[in-house]
Amino acid sequence: MSKARKTVVNPLGRYKVPILERTLDLLELLSRHPEGMTLTAMTETLKMPKNSVFRIATTLTLRGYTERDEGTKTYRASRKLLSLGHAAVGSERLIQAAAPILTALRDATGETALLGTLAGNHGVVLDQVLSSHPVKVVVEIGHAFTLHTAAPAKAMLAYWSPETQKAFVKQIKFTKHTRHTITSASAFLAELKQAKASGYALDRGEESETFACVAAPVFDHRGHPVAAIWISGPSDRVTPCALDKLGLKVKTFADQLSQRLGYQTKANPYSFC
Repeated sequence: MSKARKTVVNPLGRYKVPILERTLDLLELLSRHPEGMTLTAMTETLKMPKNSVFRIATTLTLRGYTERDEGTKTYRASRKLLSLGHAAVGSERLIQAAAPILTALRDATGETALLGTLAGNHGVVLDQVLSSHPVKVVVEIGHAFTLHTAAPAKAMLAYWSPETQKAFVKQIKFTKHTRHTITSASAFLAELKQAKASGYALDRGEESETFACVAAPVFDHRGHPVAAIWISGPSDRVTPCALDKLGLKVKTFADQLSQRLGYQTKANPYSFC
């Protein structure tokens, strides 16, 4: 006579949050269907009430974690999820690959060279190589930088699709820090367009008039803008007249890092997200 199997119950199960479980189920489903899914398809697959799926998908879209294609009426996971996963599993490899390039960038420009990425509604500094000048910019690793003033944020956002840019920019609070700070969505979107055209982005004393920054995007093997490298220095050294020349230098080193991550350089990188 066979013995009955004993059912093992996880004692933590009673603490589950149903709506959070449904949200994670939906995100996992979309991650398996990068081409996107309609509301009906998601409802049938998840076996959830259509109204619940609609509310979850709409909330995720408003927060930037999913996108809705108005033409096909499909939802798909957005590149914003990359910032969460990247911090968990990818930053160490990126930092290791970037280390010698940051040192070379510092030596080529004389200014502090930094590496960072996006994390939700802000950016985060991952590494830096300090300038050898007595007066230099020093940033704490893990420092969060705002999106509308920081050159690295602009460099990465410039390669998002126009639709995603517009949706994401609606979440930005354009706090004025200096007379150079961008304070409107339209001006910021124009700045992103210029950054993509040139291949690098600038902070012309927009957070503090005492320093300026020049950044360029770093792409992974799929061509997604996963990070940025940049230089930051006192405004009397990183002058307006020097920004474009420095921008080309930073872009050269950013391209080298992209190649280390498996990206095949193209003349006109695509827009993602």
